[in-house]
Amino acid sequence: MRAPPITIRCDCGATRQVPYGERWPCESCGKQWNTAQIPADEYHGILREMRRFRLSAIGFAVVIAVLFVATAVFVSESLFLLLPAVLTGWYIFYMPLWRRKVRRRARSLPTWQLHPE
Repeated sequence: MRAPPITIRCDCGATRQVPYGERWPCESCGKQWNTAQIPADEYHGILREMRRFRLSAIGFAVVIAVLFVATAVFVSESLFLLLPAVLTGWYIFYMPLWRRKVRRRARSLPTWQLHPE
């Protein structure tokens, strides 16, 4: 999976999304912007944290599915018919809470002031 781009706003008002570690020459004023000015450990730490958020949602769904399937196998096979309803409930009730948590964290991420080269 690709890392998310970094949004650069030039002093002249131009905006561009640039991958981490790349340079962007502003077409309007000619200034060079380098995203490598962002500390690598901070940027990669944010990527790790966002990956953990995604894996927690996937892991929670897998745990629900495994427990439900195990219950269906050992209790009654007719419970398999309820699996879509259980996963729909997970999507309707758990995922909005998870999305709010991720958005709240994304809004609190640091911003960096890049300087043109």
